[in-house]
Amino acid sequence: MTEETKPFEPVIIGFTCNWCSYRAADMAGIARMKYAPNVRLIRLMCSGRLDPTFVFKAIAGGADAVLVSGCHPGDCHYSTQNYKAMRRYHLMKRVLTQMGVEPGRLKLLWASAAEGQIFANEINKFVEEVRALGPLNWNQAGAEIPVEGAVEEVKV
Repeated sequence: MTEETKPFEPVIIGFTCNWCSYRAADMAGIARMKYAPNVRLIRLMCSGRLDPTFVFKAIAGGADAVLVSGCHPGDCHYSTQNYKAMRRYHLMKRVLTQMGVEPGRLKLLWASAAEGQIFANEINKFVEEVRALGPLNWNQAGAEIPVEGAVEEVKV
């Protein structure tokens, strides 16, 4: 199979909460639930600790999409930090959209430690959604990141 005939397999970076969504992924694995291997999970202590630059660097570094996952609102081990994650998610989605990235390339998922099947199902659904969008191609040589209203030349 040549490079052109291979089906597109998206690369997705997943930032997960240590206490809930990472444990849901672990439960899915232990229970041998099948879900797409396209997501590379990165464990954070809390979804509220996700710095937006992590998401932007993942996209700029070649990821086709990013998943942010944490405890259900109201069930955060760190009080209300998942509400902070939700606010940041909406902000990141707006910024990425302004940069020309389809809004479907960023997903927020709430999953408790006992919801391994839900986590697996949502991963599979997200992979199919990103596969339908196609590759982002920001990591290829010569690819430019579109920035509306960018200044062509900066004079000092």
